[in-house]
Amino acid sequence: MSTPTFSAHYKLLHDYSPSGPLVAHPPASTDGYTRITVSPLSPTIGAEISGVRLGGDIDEDTLAEIRRAQLDWKVLFFRDQDITRVDQREFAKLWGELEQHPFYKHLGDDQTDVDVQTLDRSMANGGGVENGWHNDVSWHTHPSHAAVLRAVEVPPVGGDTLWSDTGAAYDTLPEELKERIEHLVAEHDWMDVFGVAMPPETAEALRPHFPPQHHPVVRVIPETGRKVLFVNLAFTTRILGVSDDESTDILTRLYRHVARPEFQVRLKWQPNTIAFWDNRTCQHYAASDYFPMPRVMERISIVGDVPIGVSAR
Repeated sequence: MSTPTFSAHYKLLHDYSPSGPLVAHPPASTDGYTRITVSPLSPTIGAEISGVRLGGDIDEDTLAEIRRAQLDWKVLFFRDQDITRVDQREFAKLWGELEQHPFYKHLGDDQTDVDVQTLDRSMANGGGVENGWHNDVSWHTHPSHAAVLRAVEVPPVGGDTLWSDTGAAYDTLPEELKERIEHLVAEHDWMDVFGVAMPPETAEALRPHFPPQHHPVVRVIPETGRKVLFVNLAFTTRILGVSDDESTDILTRLYRHVARPEFQVRLKWQPNTIAFWDNRTCQHYAASDYFPMPRVMERISIVGDVPIGVSAR
C-alpha cells in the first residue's frame, strides 16, 4: 500500500473550505472615532482601544463608540486599566443585566460573588481547562451577550487567549455548505463539560433546570444583519433533522474552519489588561501552556437574548 503524499494530506485537511485567500467582509473603518482610538490587530477581529479608563464615569458618546468598535472588531483590548472588581462590575453593567453562572458555585470555593467567575488556574487547581474553542454558555436559553475579562495574575510566559471571528468564518465557507446549513438547528448541552466535573448527584439535580437547548447553526446579529456560525466544539452535541453521520461531518467541517488562523487574534496578557468581547460573534480559547505557573482571571458576563436564525428574519 502506498503512503499518502503531503499534497494528498493537505487536500484532505483543506477540502472543507476554499483554497487561496480567505476574503471576508472588508475591514471595518477606524475613521470617525473622536472619543477613543481604535488600533486593529487583524483584518477582521481584535482591536486595542485607548483613550478611556473603564473604572471611571464614561459618557454616552464614548459608550457609543465602544459599542460600534465591538460590533466591528468583536473583541476589544484595554491596556493599563488599574481597576478594581467593583469598577469592572460597573463597566459590565453598562451593557445589560449581569449573568449569574449557575455552575461555578458548584465547582470551586473561590466564587465569592454570584456575578463574578474567578478563573483560578493555580497549582492547587490543576492548570487551565478552557483550551477548547467555545462560545460561553451556548447551552443556555439566553447565551451570554458579552463578557468582560480582567487579568488578576498572569504567568510571565504563556496563558494567552485567542478569539476566532465566526462571521468571517461564515463568509468564507463554500457556497454549497452555506446553503446546506442556513436553516439547520443544533443542540447545545453542558453535561459533557460541567457535568463531569460535578458529583453525579449534583449534575442530576441540576439537569431538569438546564435541559439541552436548540439554537440556529447560522445566527443573525440584529444590530448588523451579519450571519455568524453558532456551533462550538465544547457545547454543541448534534445537528437536528439529519443523520448522525451527516451531523458529525457538518460539525467537523465547521469546527475546523473556525479554528483557522486567518480568523483569529491572540492576546498576550499583561497586568491590568481587560478583554471585552461579543460572545455572539466570536469563539475563544485559553491556551493552557503555563502550568505550573498561576493564572488568575475574573470574568463578568452580560445576559444575552435568544439567538435568531435566518428563518426568523
